[in-house]
Amino acid sequence: MLEVLGFSVGILYLWWEYHADSRLWYASMVMPCISMWLYFSKGIYADFGLNIYYLLIAVYGWWKWRSGGDAGHEGGAKKQLPVTHIPLPMLAAATGVFLLIWAVLFFGLDSLTDSTVPLADSFTTALSIVATWMLARKYIEQWIAWIIVDAVSVGLYIYKGIYFYAVLYVIYIVIAFFGYRKWKSLLRS
Repeated sequence: MLEVLGFSVGILYLWWEYHADSRLWYASMVMPCISMWLYFSKGIYADFGLNIYYLLIAVYGWWKWRSGGDAGHEGGAKKQLPVTHIPLPMLAAATGVFLLIWAVLFFGLDSLTDSTVPLADSFTTALSIVATWMLARKYIEQWIAWIIVDAVSVGLYIYKGIYFYAVLYVIYIVIAFFGYRKWKSLLRS
Protein backbone atom coordinates (compact mmCIF):
# COMPACT_ATOMS: atom_id res chain seq x y z
CA MET A 1 0.00 0.00 0.00
CA LEU A 2 2.79 2.42 0.88
CA GLU A 3 4.58 1.55 -2.36
CA VAL A 4 1.46 2.51 -4.36
CA LEU A 5 1.04 5.73 -2.36
CA GLY A 6 4.71 6.60 -2.90
CA PHE A 7 4.29 5.88 -6.60
CA SER A 8 1.29 8.25 -6.78
CA VAL A 9 3.04 11.09 -4.94
CA GLY A 10 6.08 10.54 -7.18
CA ILE A 11 3.99 11.04 -10.31
CA LEU A 12 2.51 14.26 -8.90
CA TYR A 13 6.02 15.44 -8.00
CA LEU A 14 7.21 14.81 -11.56
CA TRP A 15 4.29 16.71 -13.05
CA TRP A 16 5.13 19.75 -10.96
CA GLU A 17 8.87 19.43 -11.60
CA TYR A 18 8.30 19.19 -15.34
CA HIS A 19 6.38 22.46 -15.22
CA ALA A 20 8.95 24.09 -12.89
CA ASP A 21 6.09 24.54 -10.38
CA SER A 22 7.17 25.22 -6.80
CA ARG A 23 4.43 22.90 -5.51
CA LEU A 24 6.84 20.05 -6.27
CA TRP A 25 8.43 20.83 -2.92
CA TYR A 26 5.22 19.85 -1.08
CA ALA A 27 5.35 16.40 -2.67
CA SER A 28 9.07 16.42 -1.79
CA MET A 29 8.08 16.63 1.87
CA VAL A 30 5.56 13.76 1.72
CA MET A 31 7.34 11.21 -0.45
CA PRO A 32 10.44 10.78 1.77
CA CYS A 33 8.25 9.84 4.71
CA ILE A 34 6.73 7.03 2.66
CA SER A 35 9.99 5.91 1.12
CA MET A 36 11.98 5.76 4.37
CA TRP A 37 9.90 2.90 5.74
CA LEU A 38 10.01 1.00 2.46
CA TYR A 39 13.77 1.36 1.95
CA PHE A 40 14.65 0.45 5.53
CA SER A 41 12.50 -2.67 5.38
CA LYS A 42 14.26 -3.75 2.15
CA GLY A 43 17.79 -3.05 3.46
CA ILE A 44 18.49 -0.16 1.09
CA TYR A 45 20.05 1.91 3.85
CA ALA A 46 21.68 4.71 1.89
CA ASP A 47 18.38 5.47 0.15
CA PHE A 48 16.75 5.48 3.60
CA GLY A 49 19.26 8.08 4.79
CA LEU A 50 18.89 10.00 1.56
CA ASN A 51 15.23 10.56 2.33
CA ILE A 52 16.16 12.40 5.53
CA TYR A 53 18.22 14.70 3.31
CA TYR A 54 15.25 14.99 0.91
CA LEU A 55 13.07 16.32 3.71
CA LEU A 56 15.65 18.97 4.57
CA ILE A 57 16.44 19.96 0.98
CA ALA A 58 12.70 20.21 0.23
CA VAL A 59 12.41 23.04 2.74
CA TYR A 60 15.49 24.72 1.24
CA GLY A 61 14.24 24.25 -2.33
CA TRP A 62 10.78 25.55 -1.49
CA TRP A 63 12.33 28.65 0.12
CA LYS A 64 14.85 29.15 -2.72
CA TRP A 65 12.24 28.92 -5.47
CA ARG A 66 9.73 31.10 -3.62
CA SER A 67 12.23 33.80 -2.62
CA GLY A 68 13.83 34.09 -6.05
CA GLY A 69 17.19 32.89 -4.80
CA ASP A 70 20.05 35.34 -5.24
CA ALA A 71 17.86 37.48 -7.50
CA GLY A 72 15.88 38.48 -4.41
CA HIS A 73 13.28 41.19 -4.55
CA GLU A 74 13.41 44.14 -6.87
CA GLY A 75 11.10 47.09 -6.37
CA GLY A 76 9.20 45.21 -3.67
CA ALA A 77 8.05 42.45 -6.08
CA LYS A 78 9.09 38.83 -5.76
CA LYS A 79 11.31 37.65 -8.56
CA GLN A 80 11.06 33.94 -9.36
CA LEU A 81 14.28 31.93 -9.50
CA PRO A 82 15.17 31.44 -13.18
CA VAL A 83 16.30 28.22 -14.87
CA THR A 84 20.05 28.47 -15.56
CA HIS A 85 23.08 26.37 -16.46
CA ILE A 86 25.36 25.33 -13.64
CA PRO A 87 28.60 27.35 -13.78
CA LEU A 88 31.63 25.19 -14.67
CA PRO A 89 33.46 25.78 -11.37
CA MET A 90 30.26 24.80 -9.52
CA LEU A 91 29.93 21.69 -11.71
CA ALA A 92 33.50 20.68 -10.88
CA ALA A 93 32.81 21.17 -7.17
CA ALA A 94 29.53 19.24 -7.40
CA THR A 95 31.31 16.37 -9.17
CA GLY A 96 33.94 16.29 -6.43
CA VAL A 97 31.26 16.26 -3.73
CA PHE A 98 29.44 13.44 -5.54
CA LEU A 99 32.60 11.31 -5.74
CA LEU A 100 33.45 11.92 -2.09
CA ILE A 101 29.93 11.08 -0.87
CA TRP A 102 29.84 7.97 -3.08
CA ALA A 103 33.17 6.70 -1.68
CA VAL A 104 32.19 7.37 1.94
CA LEU A 105 28.76 5.79 1.56
CA PHE A 106 30.13 2.76 -0.26
CA PHE A 107 32.73 2.16 2.44
CA GLY A 108 30.11 2.55 5.17
CA LEU A 109 27.55 0.30 3.52
CA ASP A 110 30.09 -2.32 2.53
CA SER A 111 31.81 -2.57 5.90
CA LEU A 112 29.16 -1.59 8.46
CA THR A 113 25.86 -3.00 7.14
CA ASP A 114 24.40 -6.15 5.68
CA SER A 115 23.65 -4.35 2.40
CA THR A 116 23.72 -6.61 -0.64
CA VAL A 117 23.88 -3.63 -3.03
CA PRO A 118 26.41 -1.18 -1.55
CA LEU A 119 27.85 0.01 -4.87
CA ALA A 120 24.54 0.84 -6.56
CA ASP A 121 22.90 2.10 -3.36
CA SER A 122 25.76 4.47 -2.57
CA PHE A 123 25.98 5.64 -6.21
CA THR A 124 22.30 6.55 -6.53
CA THR A 125 22.29 8.17 -3.11
CA ALA A 126 25.39 10.30 -3.74
CA LEU A 127 24.22 11.46 -7.17
CA SER A 128 20.70 12.11 -5.85
CA ILE A 129 22.11 14.40 -3.15
CA VAL A 130 23.88 16.47 -5.77
CA ALA A 131 20.96 16.37 -8.24
CA THR A 132 18.48 17.56 -5.61
CA TRP A 133 20.76 20.44 -4.69
CA MET A 134 20.96 21.30 -8.43
CA LEU A 135 17.15 21.20 -8.62
CA ALA A 136 16.91 23.55 -5.64
CA ARG A 137 19.16 25.98 -7.55
CA LYS A 138 17.13 25.40 -10.75
CA TYR A 139 20.12 24.23 -12.79
CA ILE A 140 18.98 22.53 -16.01
CA GLU A 141 21.70 19.88 -15.74
CA GLN A 142 19.85 18.34 -12.79
CA TRP A 143 17.76 16.49 -15.38
CA ILE A 144 20.86 14.72 -16.75
CA ALA A 145 21.87 13.65 -13.26
CA TRP A 146 18.36 12.31 -12.63
CA ILE A 147 18.36 10.28 -15.83
CA ILE A 148 21.51 8.52 -14.63
CA VAL A 149 20.14 8.02 -11.09
CA ASP A 150 16.82 6.73 -12.41
CA ALA A 151 18.40 4.24 -14.81
CA VAL A 152 20.56 2.71 -12.09
CA SER A 153 17.62 2.74 -9.66
CA VAL A 154 15.43 0.74 -12.05
CA GLY A 155 17.92 -2.12 -11.96
CA LEU A 156 18.38 -1.81 -8.20
CA TYR A 157 14.65 -1.92 -7.47
CA ILE A 158 14.02 -4.83 -9.80
CA TYR A 159 16.85 -6.71 -8.09
CA LYS A 160 15.34 -5.92 -4.66
CA GLY A 161 11.78 -6.79 -5.73
CA ILE A 162 10.37 -3.26 -5.41
CA TYR A 163 8.51 -3.40 -8.70
CA PHE A 164 6.19 -0.37 -8.36
CA TYR A 165 9.20 1.81 -7.69
CA ALA A 166 11.05 0.23 -10.64
CA VAL A 167 8.11 1.21 -12.88
CA LEU A 168 8.03 4.66 -11.28
CA TYR A 169 11.71 5.16 -12.08
CA VAL A 170 11.20 4.10 -15.71
CA ILE A 171 8.54 6.82 -15.88
CA TYR A 172 11.02 9.20 -14.20
CA ILE A 173 13.51 8.53 -17.00
CA VAL A 174 10.97 9.35 -19.71
CA ILE A 175 9.79 12.48 -17.93
CA ALA A 176 13.38 13.56 -17.28
CA PHE A 177 14.05 13.55 -21.04
CA PHE A 178 10.99 15.70 -21.63
CA GLY A 179 11.72 17.81 -18.55
CA TYR A 180 15.16 18.63 -19.89
CA ARG A 181 13.62 19.78 -23.16
CA LYS A 182 10.95 21.81 -21.33
CA TRP A 183 13.49 23.52 -19.08
CA LYS A 184 15.67 24.19 -22.13
CA SER A 185 12.80 26.17 -23.64
CA LEU A 186 12.32 27.97 -20.30
CA LEU A 187 16.03 28.76 -20.29
CA ARG A 188 15.79 30.36 -23.73
CA SER A 189 12.75 32.47 -22.83
